[in-house]
Amino acid sequence: MNQLSDRVTNLSTSATLAMAAKARELRAEGKDIIGLSLGEPDFDTPDFIKDAAIQAINDNYNSYTPVDGYVDLKNAIITKFKRDNGLDYSLPQIVVSTGAKQALFNIASVLLNDGDEVILPCPYWVSYSDIVKLNEGVPVEVKTSIENDFKMTAAQLEAAITPKTKMIWYSSPCNPSGSVYSKEELRALADVLKKHPNIYIVSDEIYEHINFKGGHYSMAQFDDMYNRTITVNGVSKAFAMTGWRIGYIGAPDWIARACNKIQGQVTSGANCIAQRAVITALEAPASSVQYMVDEFKVRRQLILGLLNDIDGFKTNEPEGAFYVFPDVSSYFGKTIKGKTINNSSDMAIFLLEEALVATVTGEAFGNPNCIRISYAASQVEIKEAVKRIKEALS
Repeated sequence: MNQLSDRVTNLSTSATLAMAAKARELRAEGKDIIGLSLGEPDFDTPDFIKDAAIQAINDNYNSYTPVDGYVDLKNAIITKFKRDNGLDYSLPQIVVSTGAKQALFNIASVLLNDGDEVILPCPYWVSYSDIVKLNEGVPVEVKTSIENDFKMTAAQLEAAITPKTKMIWYSSPCNPSGSVYSKEELRALADVLKKHPNIYIVSDEIYEHINFKGGHYSMAQFDDMYNRTITVNGVSKAFAMTGWRIGYIGAPDWIARACNKIQGQVTSGANCIAQRAVITALEAPASSVQYMVDEFKVRRQLILGLLNDIDGFKTNEPEGAFYVFPDVSSYFGKTIKGKTINNSSDMAIFLLEEALVATVTGEAFGNPNCIRISYAASQVEIKEAVKRIKEALS
């Protein structure tokens, strides 16, 4: 007899992790799968960061850590926020978590009550919606278009606000679209939010340094938004440290204290060795990982050029992160190799089974017309993957 809670029964499986698992199963069967589904840099963690972790082990860092992070790590985060973002935070405003995903869950847990609405510009990162639902909130999707580079306008935000709106969550650079909000675009959104003082903003900036246009802007940089914005970041993407699981927030101190409280009952403090290594990572200048950003930019141009040669793929040029989010709706209703493609989920499965290329359905990101393709893979893999996609669809 199934006695699982309604909470977990109604929970979606992460589409990105599910596709990665499916790809692993097919590889185990001997299939030559090219994985373009996970948001994971294919670079090694830089040696200077690994050396810091080894030093921490040799220095016998092996005890429980403070729930909200080592003080010297929090000071490194404060310095980073000031240096890179022009944001002034104090120690009580910083909380270190086991990845930015835990930070997001903490925020939802401490701010949402039953029925509170959270505005999500579509497309959004797959876990936003389910994190909101798990904390009794109601996701409110705001549709954007490829013509507008998948960015929500001030008018759309205004139209989505109701008396139940509690928060807005967005990422810039965006996963999955790679879109980057300019300072002017954020100011326009802030001008709307200024009229609604009880709405809080989650600004997910995990892809901050993987930015091809130059100039990253945070909502908290505006004085009238600072006390209402929770800035979320981490080291997974920019420093190729996905498995190290360190994320952090800068927030109004009453929100940070609440996140610290709930984290103390769930996981306590994040891994001690990883925290010591992250101090070294954050103290290094952004130029120390510029080689990765430069390579991602080359790959972006490569994959866009190749995808634009496929009839029916509609693309725009993402300004950050390492994804393209092509509209593939021109294929919907068509039957190829005996398989009918009705939506982007069908397309992702078709490409996995027929082209042996793992992508992710846009449906999971709130946009059923698109698929997400990660170019965090070698140029050789990208060329081969797009060649297979083109052949499977032709």
